[in-house]
Amino acid sequence: MLDHYDQDIAATNMKHFMPLVNLRCSPDVHLFLCQAFVPECTEDTRVLRPCRELCGRVMSDCSRDMRTFGISWPSELQCDGLESCHVSPAGSAVSPVEDVTTPRSSLSANRDLGFWCPLQLKTRPGQGGSFLGAQDCAPPCDNMYLKAHEVRFAKTFIGICSVVCLCATLFTFLTFLIDVKRFRYPERPIIFYAVCYSFVSFIYFVGFLLGNEAACIKSSVPGRSSTVVLGAQNRACSLLFMLLYFFSTAGMVWWVILTITWFLAAGPKWSCEAIEKKAVWFHTVAWGLPGALTVTLLALNKVEGDGISGVCFVGLYDLPALRWFVVAPLAVAVLAGLSLLLAGIVSLNHVRQVIQHDERNQEKLKKFMIRIGVFSGLYLLPLLTLLGCYLYEQARRGSWENTWINERCQEYGIPCSYSRTDADRPELSLFLMKYLMTLVVGISTVFWVSSKKTCTEWASFFSRTRKKDPISESRRVLQESCEFFLKHNSRVQHKSKHYKSTSHKLKVISKSMGTSTGVQTPVVSNHENTSLSQNLSDQHRSSETSTRDRAESTPAERCSSSRISSRTESLRRMPVKDTLETGRSCVRICQTAHQY
Repeated sequence: MLDHYDQDIAATNMKHFMPLVNLRCSPDVHLFLCQAFVPECTEDTRVLRPCRELCGRVMSDCSRDMRTFGISWPSELQCDGLESCHVSPAGSAVSPVEDVTTPRSSLSANRDLGFWCPLQLKTRPGQGGSFLGAQDCAPPCDNMYLKAHEVRFAKTFIGICSVVCLCATLFTFLTFLIDVKRFRYPERPIIFYAVCYSFVSFIYFVGFLLGNEAACIKSSVPGRSSTVVLGAQNRACSLLFMLLYFFSTAGMVWWVILTITWFLAAGPKWSCEAIEKKAVWFHTVAWGLPGALTVTLLALNKVEGDGISGVCFVGLYDLPALRWFVVAPLAVAVLAGLSLLLAGIVSLNHVRQVIQHDERNQEKLKKFMIRIGVFSGLYLLPLLTLLGCYLYEQARRGSWENTWINERCQEYGIPCSYSRTDADRPELSLFLMKYLMTLVVGISTVFWVSSKKTCTEWASFFSRTRKKDPISESRRVLQESCEFFLKHNSRVQHKSKHYKSTSHKLKVISKSMGTSTGVQTPVVSNHENTSLSQNLSDQHRSSETSTRDRAESTPAERCSSSRISSRTESLRRMPVKDTLETGRSCVRICQTAHQY
């Protein structure tokens, strides 16, 4: 009579009348409320309903208390609409017996009662979640439309796509870090676009690793199913939603900004510096607009868990949220970007016709236009496909949900839909296409950086990292030279004992430095001594040659060479006292030269 299908809903609606029962405003109030909210069954399909006279007595006795507590009498319990009580042979009033329940063979009613939340899907009151219009209700964690093996395949597919997209976007960003000056405006938005989709792919990969831990809530009550997260109930789910929605929307905005910068460079012929001056406005719009939309969705409590991907998003079960916060921004971005892109291509084509006699510049412009066209196609085609998937889902979701209700109404014990329709279920390919188009737009960034210059930059980067440490290399050469010097001096001492070792070493050092020590030392005819002196003299001549070549070098090289020459000239005037000090001076000279 009151459209209550279980005792939980009956108890919830009856609690407003409990003050009347506690005050005992009428001796018949308890009987009347029990017959109205929890009627007694006499047979399988017959119940005892309250009668008109009983209702009148309760209303007259409890009217003052009802006004005190602000209780409104339900329209279904108006006394005029109830039947009169039957009088028994003993003279007592008996409630009427009516056949009001449905047969056991069918739970369908004679009218469409809408969706009633089954007991298995109920959530705690006050959380603000609703499912198919029923409050304090949530969808099941097991997907409503796909089978278990299809869900497992979809999870694996999303995980692989997220890894590929993450590698592509990170490669683009690392290429930018190698040569920051290479990507200036109007190409700079591609880098921020790649950063946004690197976060998107990373979040989908995290969802693949977590499974359903963040997107679903396990029921603590026996007999109830695990349900998806609705609203800001789970911190992990809210965090995944914030990052995913923010960076996916920011990626679309950065693509629109990219088309704006291309149009400014091709149409009004803005220079890179002029476009770069507007970078502050670009960043304000690109990060501010997604941030405002994300905060709005959190305030409206529109966070929804996705049992397929393991992340949290918006519009998975709420059609108005899908329409205004996903489909509308996507359609605006596609229209704006496509219009600006076409206008820029028309301007570039006009420039190409003007410089048709300049074959070199015309060839460069032609390649640039081809790159813009291919890159835009790689982005626009997935974006248009994704928009088509959302529009198709929005148009067909009502019939999908009706089919699910009719298939599960017997299992959940809820009224089936009165209007029977043909079964309508979505295909697995629709979900796979939607997730693929969400991630594949990030892979398109690789096309823009795929060139010979990128290969050259990465090759030079790896070659720089493989070079040996110059300091350790200089120390090794210095150690070998000093060992050879000391070994040669010991041989000279044994072969020329009538000469002082000090004067011999001073002569060698003085010849290598181009100074005179003031010691008269005869020339030693030893072959090894001559070769050593020749080697040191060759080193001195090579230093003089490098000094003459210094005038032809760059300013930075001349500065470095002047420092080396000044240090060598100062060391050339250092006094040498004995053999040990001479060897140490040689070591210091070589160390200083190799450090520079």
